[in-house]
Amino acid sequence: MANTSQSICKAPKIAVVGLGYVGLPLVVALAQHYRVIGFDVNAERVKGLQAGDDFTGEISRDILLESSVALTSDTADLGSVDVFIVAVPTPVDEHNKPDLAALKSASKTVGGVLSAGAIIVFESTVYPGVTEEICGAILEASSGLRSGQDFFLGYSPERINPGDKEHTIDRITKVVAGQTPVVAEQLEAIYGSINGGNIFVATDIRTAEAAKVIENAQRDINIAFINEIAIIFERMGLSTHDVLEAAGTKWNFLKFKPGLVGGHCIGIDPYYLAHSAEAVGLDPEIVLAGRRINDGLSAVIAARVDELCAKEARILVLGITFKENVPDIRNSKVVDLVRQLQQSGRQVDVFDPIADPIETEREYGIRPVVNPTGPYGCAVAAVAHDIFQAQTLYGLLSAGGVVVDIKGIWRHENWANGIRYWSF
Repeated sequence: MANTSQSICKAPKIAVVGLGYVGLPLVVALAQHYRVIGFDVNAERVKGLQAGDDFTGEISRDILLESSVALTSDTADLGSVDVFIVAVPTPVDEHNKPDLAALKSASKTVGGVLSAGAIIVFESTVYPGVTEEICGAILEASSGLRSGQDFFLGYSPERINPGDKEHTIDRITKVVAGQTPVVAEQLEAIYGSINGGNIFVATDIRTAEAAKVIENAQRDINIAFINEIAIIFERMGLSTHDVLEAAGTKWNFLKFKPGLVGGHCIGIDPYYLAHSAEAVGLDPEIVLAGRRINDGLSAVIAARVDELCAKEARILVLGITFKENVPDIRNSKVVDLVRQLQQSGRQVDVFDPIADPIETEREYGIRPVVNPTGPYGCAVAAVAHDIFQAQTLYGLLSAGGVVVDIKGIWRHENWANGIRYWSF
């Protein structure tokens, strides 16, 4: 793409900006078909990937070392790129408002190396209008070029589920949208090369942005319903898991389970949707109600622990990551539970051999114990890691201690030694 006229580039040079859970699998997949550069501002992250070390666990060492992708943290290596794909985090701030700092920074970086005719695709979750109105304006200011004339925008929402080895980037439907039909066609060809052509071309960029932001908002609302009925059934003396097992025999029953809802998507995206609604003068009642229920679950659990466990008892919390069997600690709601348990004055230890202890301490001020030492009066199974086994608790819990099993992973266990068991 050497000029402003648009045409399909059969062999584009591609740069993926942001090498986290989303960008890394994408850049490795694209490198099988195109000349690809993987860029991240974190030089240590790049150095680790060059050595074959992916702390996210998404890409194996062998695949990383065998890949033809060029990894860099130097913007000078981004010259003469035809297609930029931006995959950086879009969290919320302390007020649950969209935090676009990383996205704006990435747009400025790309704008500084942009050539006429280039396409810039955004994968980050945003609310409708961000790609064209915010990112496009930053790209114009940084490059001196004009959006829609000298360079072109696209959007293809990420659908990476950390730790999911079934719904990988080469096996899912990819949504794409372009500022022009030619851009959409170009993106259809690029993404289609890695997933067998399983592409849905959205009407326009704003439609694709909106589609992404409701995907996880829908899950959040469904989980909120289950969390609310879990609170109701627990008060009634019913096992929520037994109820769900029975209800799940109906062909169209949606199978969700109670639990803490965090992470970089489900716990975040509803706030982006709410921001859009409020911007047009609407009050998003269901969306925010779901968030209130899910964000409030940790307080419900902490209150139950207070009822079950003596005030002087030590507590062991099993798991700090936002979901089972992944090291990702972003927006972990287990942290909220730990804070609430600490308010009672008890000693609360966190044990999670999957989470990076240094990163956890830096992010939350909580350093997980390496080898928990009992006796504990209560063990809270907050994350259902496969490595956590019921039998290991016998050597850690005092006689008559309490197991609080948020996910119900041990509800069929026959507990001995006077150990009491609670779950929804």
